[in-house]
Amino acid sequence: MTQHVLFIVTNAAVIGPKSRKTGFFFAEIAHPFEVLDAAGIAVEFASPAGGWTPYDAYDDNDPAQKAFFESKAFRRLNRSRKLCEVDAADYDAILVPGGLGPMVDIQRNAEVQRAIVRAWTTGKLVTAVCHGPCALLGVDLGDGTPFVHGKRITSFSKKEEYDYAREDVPYELEDALRAEGAEYSSVANWQPHVVADGRLITGQNPASAAELGKKLLAALRDVAAPA
Repeated sequence: MTQHVLFIVTNAAVIGPKSRKTGFFFAEIAHPFEVLDAAGIAVEFASPAGGWTPYDAYDDNDPAQKAFFESKAFRRLNRSRKLCEVDAADYDAILVPGGLGPMVDIQRNAEVQRAIVRAWTTGKLVTAVCHGPCALLGVDLGDGTPFVHGKRITSFSKKEEYDYAREDVPYELEDALRAEGAEYSSVANWQPHVVADGRLITGQNPASAAELGKKLLAALRDVAAPA
């Protein structure tokens, strides 16, 4: 039986006081998509507003990015479904890619939070990479405890942000996750780092996107395996 993953993608094209161009970071969709698609996993796309999803940092020297850019899936991405019209429980996993865009319209978004709660409480996998874990902030499963409290997690680090977008982002994501009780970890700047804590899988940066896809695929296979 085919498994399905829902990517929840930003609609934000600019961020910060200088209107920096942004969107989703292209590798953070292309690399997990390559892994999942090759394994026969169906991928669908939703965004807060639906429709167009701006992108950042496309590299046509990267075969995975070039293949995704030329794919039918990329065309579907740019006709993304409105998140409010999607039930996360209909999917086996959700994935929130990063880029700076999520720090505009994904973080503390009520529809995104509902999707995470719906996925988690129905036993599905929740994954995010780079700035994507901002989607987890403010999520409450109903007992008043932050969703990330006590969970092992990673995201784009303060050290990385310092040389990348410190003046553009509204807050430091690492600090915000720690403030809600996450057991945060990171490695050297721009090096791969993926953390799996049960059904929650997070990646630190764009270099972690392919490995996140592999860990997600392994988790999906575990779910699908007969008891």
